[in-house]
Amino acid sequence: MNENERNRQTVTDPAEHTAKESPVPEGSEPGEARGGSEAHARRAAALRGAERVLARHSMDATLQERLAALPAQAASVYDLAEPVDVYGNGVVEALEDRVADVLGTEAAAFFPTGTMAQQVALRCWAGRSGNSTVALHPLAHPEVHEAGALGAVSGLRTVHPTRERRLPTAAEVREFPEPFGTLMLELPLRDAGFVLPTWEELTEVVAAARERDAVVHLDGARLWECTTHFGRPLPEIAALADTVYVSFYKSLEGIGGAALAGPAELVEEARTWRHRYGGQVFQQFPTALAALHGLETVLPLLPSYVAKAQEVAEAIGAGFAAAGVPWFRLHPRPVHTHQFQVWLPYEAKALDAAVTELAEETGTALFRRWMPGDAPGVSMAEVTVAGPGLAWTREEVARAAEEFARRVSAGVSRG
Repeated sequence: MNENERNRQTVTDPAEHTAKESPVPEGSEPGEARGGSEAHARRAAALRGAERVLARHSMDATLQERLAALPAQAASVYDLAEPVDVYGNGVVEALEDRVADVLGTEAAAFFPTGTMAQQVALRCWAGRSGNSTVALHPLAHPEVHEAGALGAVSGLRTVHPTRERRLPTAAEVREFPEPFGTLMLELPLRDAGFVLPTWEELTEVVAAARERDAVVHLDGARLWECTTHFGRPLPEIAALADTVYVSFYKSLEGIGGAALAGPAELVEEARTWRHRYGGQVFQQFPTALAALHGLETVLPLLPSYVAKAQEVAEAIGAGFAAAGVPWFRLHPRPVHTHQFQVWLPYEAKALDAAVTELAEETGTALFRRWMPGDAPGVSMAEVTVAGPGLAWTREEVARAAEEFARRVSAGVSRG
């Protein structure tokens, strides 16, 4: 197996669209399900064939590659002579116990999707608190990526303590002019740029919610990589909240699935609602095994990914500056997790064309996809740094960014 083949077996979070494309499920691109455009198909093929990338996307792998990798991964984390799971026992129970142990909670329940896990959690808390209003950020996952499910399916109402591109402050929570039963905090807030508050700010926000007798729920889809920024272990972060949702594919490179962790009594109630919502799936062993493998092998590497992402971001900036880019933005700066945003003053179509050309001609891809930004002529890309990115030197990243910027400029001039 060559290096490129090994890298293909390391896949990571598909951060592929923005709030402007909310009808498209998170992790996919417009047109993917039905073939997409010729330009998209060409770019996707170029990215699959690229030898130098910062992270392998789950959609880069073929079915054969994922199936071939799973047996060895599974055997390293679970006894495959055990019976298959049936409606959540066996390996699924083992995964739940492992998540509760990692997060330091009393219990955890496996869910097929994070959308279902969070909706169940918020519904349970609404019933217990007697208040169906949820305070969250307007860029939070339920508001952007779930087609209004909280209201349409669970009868919950949402309010927004802030519209700034950051988590709410303690003052904003404390002074919000109407009651709410639950405060939901997405850590990190993906659509604002994978941003996090400081530890002090986070603890103050939680305290402000407690002053209002509100429950605190963490959307921790990407909580796994937050320990570096907070300087705290996962159990200490999770202990701030009443419940925590975590994802198994966004950072841990699993097949899918999620878990809701918290007090045993609440988690048991959540299992009942999971059944009512259609989440009591007959067998889920591939997803559970892949999740266990991610917890054992990827989770310990995330701090190194975060450190490398901070280096990569600075190197991209140096490359753009060397190319004479008139304006660019790296956000946040410094980087909070192993993912961040890059903004450039060009149309997304021109930037995507450069991505394709460089991947085809040089086998190198710093970026995957550019999306129209909040102003005309400005576009944004999300960058993820994972296993393959650790092999890049700062100089290699800077050269690749400079070459990309020069290609874009030349293409725009020709156009």
